[in-house]
Amino acid sequence: MTRQIIHTNNAPKAVGTYSQAVKVGQTVYISGQIGLNPTTMQLADGFEAQANQVLDNIEAICQASGGTLADVVKYNVSLTDLADFNALNEIFVERLPQPYPARAAVQVSALPKGAVVEIEAILFVE
Repeated sequence: MTRQIIHTNNAPKAVGTYSQAVKVGQTVYISGQIGLNPTTMQLADGFEAQANQVLDNIEAICQASGGTLADVVKYNVSLTDLADFNALNEIFVERLPQPYPARAAVQVSALPKGAVVEIEAILFVE
């Protein structure tokens, strides 16, 4: 099976040694996204703004991969404060179609660039 590197200018460029996403067969592995605006590369202000920007970034990468947020089968979420967990759930309800994908959420001590949320995703595209 071949690997295809996915890149879009509609999501932030990588801030390290990684690709935005890698597609192998029908599975796409999206690298962790933080709430960076892809044009300004500035971090959104506050949890809700960052979480929505993260989902915007993931959605752009999904589209570049031939899919949508509806094709995501798993999210891995890192939060710097688990007190944001309920707000995260509300944002997911607003942004994601049912049935919801699998998900993990953990608290971490810090994230790149001072972000308060980072989300990675796996999607299946046909």
